[in-house]
Amino acid sequence: MNQDVKMKKTLSALLAAWAMQTTLVHAADDIASVTSKVAQFIDEWHDDAAHARLQYFDKMAKDGVYIGTDKTERWTRDEFKAWAKRFFERPSAWAFTSFNRHISMAEDRKFIWFDEQLQTQMGICQATGVIHQTARGFEIMHYQLSLTVPNELTDYLAAGVKQLAEKQAEQTQKK
Repeated sequence: MNQDVKMKKTLSALLAAWAMQTTLVHAADDIASVTSKVAQFIDEWHDDAAHARLQYFDKMAKDGVYIGTDKTERWTRDEFKAWAKRFFERPSAWAFTSFNRHISMAEDRKFIWFDEQLQTQMGICQATGVIHQTARGFEIMHYQLSLTVPNELTDYLAAGVKQLAEKQAEQTQKK
């Protein structure tokens, strides 16, 4: 009888260990699968802009935000769509090609955040984004595009930005 109890406990422990290992393997597979799908989604989003397809905006959440490179550029999806209309009337709105991207996600896979480096018409840019996974699929909640500035040029660039701001302030005062 004692031997039976030991055998049952041993089998139970082995089954529990096997179940835990299987769960961890499936979780790792799930992370890899979601990461791959997210990368494809972001690539398609950039490709929509490169081919001036209006589906570009459908990939953003209705209350999603796009922050551009200028200090005045903070738009909701619909504001961004209105601003970008003239670009989407051309064969290509803009072309961003990611060459370095990192994707992370919450344990439940509902929220995903990423950063990427992009080849653009402005040179190399960096961007960060937040994606929400809904029952309908992925949607971009937040995207921020930034120009990259070599540290050696920071003082020079900051002085130029300050000079421009002062000039604009003078022009505003004259009005």
